[in-house]
Amino acid sequence: QVQLVESGGGLVQVGGSLRLSCAASGPTFSRYTMAWFRQAPGKEREFVAVVRSGNSNSYYADSVKGRFTISRDNAKNTGYLQMNSLKPEDTAVYYCAAGLGLILSSLRTESQYAYWGQGTQVTVSS
Repeated sequence: QVQLVESGGGLVQVGGSLRLSCAASGPTFSRYTMAWFRQAPGKEREFVAVVRSGNSNSYYADSVKGRFTISRDNAKNTGYLQMNSLKPEDTAVYYCAAGLGLILSSLRTESQYAYWGQGTQVTVSS
């Protein structure tokens, strides 16, 4: 029921910032848990951040905590990932995802999200 379209990726230098956006097609997006994952070349997709409905109860991977901020604007059906102090190891394809009925223990699990964006490349150069 939800289609996600990402934007905002690109090439930045170490220490720079990017804001990724994830626009949802459905008016019920506000009811969905929204998350960000990333996948580097040759690596498995890994959890980055997640936020529940209402822009509360957010959780982050240890590797990005303090640098990245997940948020959502339900009135605009859009989720965001603000990325600051970027490092070369942040280089990856970033995906937004949405799901319903997730329990706390599954928020970091890729298989629990039914809807995914196409992915956007983030490259951090030194």
